[in-house]
Amino acid sequence: MVKEHARKKCIHIMLAYTGGCNGCDIEVVNCVQSPFYDAEQYNVLLTWNPREADILIVSGCVTKVMTEPLKKIYEAIPKPKAVVAVGCCALMGGVYGNIGGDLGTSDFIDGPVENIIPVDVKVPGCPPRPEDIIQGIVQALPKIIKEETEV
Repeated sequence: MVKEHARKKCIHIMLAYTGGCNGCDIEVVNCVQSPFYDAEQYNVLLTWNPREADILIVSGCVTKVMTEPLKKIYEAIPKPKAVVAVGCCALMGGVYGNIGGDLGTSDFIDGPVENIIPVDVKVPGCPPRPEDIIQGIVQALPKIIKEETEV
C-alpha cells in the first residue's frame, strides 16, 4: 500500500543506455538533475533500479549485446509502465544503423528500440533538446496515471 501511494506522488524514470555516443544520456540527466531544468522539483526522480521505475527512457542504438538486458529491464519494471525512446539512434539506429548493411541486419545492431520492446513516446533529435525530453516524459504520464486509477 505504501508503494502504491508513493508511486502516485512521484514519477521515477530509469535511463537505459543501449549503445551510441552518450549525447542523449547527458541531456536526460541534464533535464532531471541540473539546476536549470530541475525536474526533481516536480517529483520526477532518476532511479537506477527497474523495480522502482515508472518510465523507462532508452537512449542509443540497441546493440546485440544489450538486447537481452534491455528486455530484462523492461520486464522488471512494475505495471503501469511507459517507454520513451530518446534520440535518433533509439528511433532508427542513427549513424550506427547502416553498419554492415540495412538497419536491423547489422552484425552489431539489433535495430531501433521498438523492435525489441514496445515504445510509447518517441523523442527525435541528435541529441534531442532537454525541453523535448521533458515533453516526452509528460506525454508518457497519462498512460501511467490512467492505469493506476483503473487498478
